[in-house]
Amino acid sequence: MEIGVCYFPEHWSRDRWAADVADMAEAGIDYVRMGEFAWSRFEPDPGSYDFEWLDEVVDLVGDYGMEVVLCTPTATPPKWLVDEYPDIRQEEQDGTVREFGSRRHYCFNSPAYRAETERIVSDLADHYAGHPAVVGWQTDNEFGCHDTLRCYCDDCATSFRNWLRGRYGDVETLNEAWGTAFWSQRYRSFGEVDPPRHTPANHHPAHLLDYHRFTSDRVADYNRLHADALRGADDSWFVTHNFMGDFSALNARDVSADLDFASWDSYPTLHAQTRGETDPALNPESEAAQRAGDPDVTALNHALYRCAADGEFWVMEEQAGDIRAFPYSAEPADGMLRLWSHAAVANGAATVSYFRWRRCPYGQEQYWGALCDHDGTPDRGLRAAERVAEDLDTLPELGPVHGDVALLHDYDSLWATEAEPHSQDFDYWAHLRTYFRALRRRGATVDVVGPDADFAEYDGVVAPSLYVVTDDLATRLAAYTEGGGTLLLGARSGYSNESSRFRDDPAPGPFAPVVDSTVEQHESLAPGVEARVEYGDVTYDARIWSEWLSLDGATELGTHKAGPASGSSAVGRTNHGSGTAAYVGVWPSLGLADRIVSDLFADALPFTDTLPERVRVARRDGHTWVLNHGDTSVDVNAPETASVLLGDATVGPHDLAVLDVPPDALEVSPTSQSD
Repeated sequence: MEIGVCYFPEHWSRDRWAADVADMAEAGIDYVRMGEFAWSRFEPDPGSYDFEWLDEVVDLVGDYGMEVVLCTPTATPPKWLVDEYPDIRQEEQDGTVREFGSRRHYCFNSPAYRAETERIVSDLADHYAGHPAVVGWQTDNEFGCHDTLRCYCDDCATSFRNWLRGRYGDVETLNEAWGTAFWSQRYRSFGEVDPPRHTPANHHPAHLLDYHRFTSDRVADYNRLHADALRGADDSWFVTHNFMGDFSALNARDVSADLDFASWDSYPTLHAQTRGETDPALNPESEAAQRAGDPDVTALNHALYRCAADGEFWVMEEQAGDIRAFPYSAEPADGMLRLWSHAAVANGAATVSYFRWRRCPYGQEQYWGALCDHDGTPDRGLRAAERVAEDLDTLPELGPVHGDVALLHDYDSLWATEAEPHSQDFDYWAHLRTYFRALRRRGATVDVVGPDADFAEYDGVVAPSLYVVTDDLATRLAAYTEGGGTLLLGARSGYSNESSRFRDDPAPGPFAPVVDSTVEQHESLAPGVEARVEYGDVTYDARIWSEWLSLDGATELGTHKAGPASGSSAVGRTNHGSGTAAYVGVWPSLGLADRIVSDLFADALPFTDTLPERVRVARRDGHTWVLNHGDTSVDVNAPETASVLLGDATVGPHDLAVLDVPPDALEVSPTSQSD
């Protein structure tokens, strides 16, 4: 459990480097990441390399006992390369070329760019092979940032057609799978199939789904090109990539198959503002969100990338201050920079690396905060990082995080519902997070897993919006439940096959025998359309998506109480083999999700009492972090045998405590106020 920092020596004069590196060592930094946007410094002219400037900084870092993570610089091809190979530039759906002047303007399918990538990565790797300070590499930077994963140029068209040939074999199989009889979209050959470029109306959802698969596959292949070149030069290096939060376009699990571990870039106040939360209780413009972020938005991505490569992950960029406005940029509350770092470690991070050492005085990120200001003076982030380094030195070495419950996140279902949302408010991530939030409010440790996961490792599985379902996945989830597992299926599950085509049987398709329920009717709900569900003796709000269920042996737990659905079933539960299965036919409010999760998993999971608002707990190797993202204190009642390793029994606003007992051994409650 260590800390790092991102450093850009090319932004600063040479006489500043030694002082910066010395200050990093003094602050307790373990890793320094460099080189991700420096191609034009590495190769100022075609074929003319200059590595000497970075050699000096790498040696300095090593002299202070710190270690270096280098980056392949391919996110920013230099101007001379764009001029020499203009076809490497991306094209948007309407044919607009993405020009030089920012970053990520290259096409993943350009043969010329792939050749140039292999050349620069191989030469960099050969140069630094065996250097004692260099321990690993980050490939590229944030694949797909700025909506750049999907390109629509002629190189992409050629590559897409080849991909389709490999998937379908012959064009008639494609026509049948996609359903191209609709709107006279039949193809005579693969050569007629174009990328889904600009059209007057919506594209065919099967076309979109396959293009999304194709672009993700090609990025995974492009990442493999980097990884193979790096390992070919020095197989002692680790290789990682810095993914982004709630990022839809790229299957991180496929990319992670070629990584030693996944990393991601965590900016809690940015992410709290830009995520598609629809519950009124989660106002992204509230002071709490602006100053402290949303703990469940951040933690879901910790869990996703922790599980993407089977365990260890890094936060390669941790927010170190204010951010370039998205759309606002409040300074984080006192204590939050330290709290975010601990939240990452508690959720399994091996390293938390801050972005960045110094705020840059020029360029597009002048207003992006850092540990130090642009003149080198310490900012608030530096003091927080120093304290985190001290904190981690006091804690024992801890093993990986293992979840109690699996939250099933499926990229095919994500892409298919994006292609055919049936509601402008339907957001796959927000629906997923509804259940993640409910589980976390009861202290559960949640793994975010894919369809290939071994479900037998978990006492519970939650699958919201499992829209695209294969027969194999349905069979494995049925077997899991028959064997004693507890399964919750959320609304809009089991609708389509692998081609985003409705299945012949009514939703939830192959899951109907498992949940003893089918969907009679579905509707998408505008914000002004009332949706109410009576569950037990309480009536709750629902929103966005609603299904009327026919219960074929399941017990009704929730009943619609508004609109044409009134009186029909909304939630059902049944026994299946030795296990339990439930189907939730609405997008529940927070209160309803809490109630459903608490009832269904009460006997399966080690729950706590419902935690106070904006307070979360995280378990790692027998230790529990109590993380208070709120602005009022909470009291922690622990067994007499427990030890408090950090903090104390009263956890103040934006503060934390670490104890050596599991979460369900604790009682966390608001601090009582005396008169």
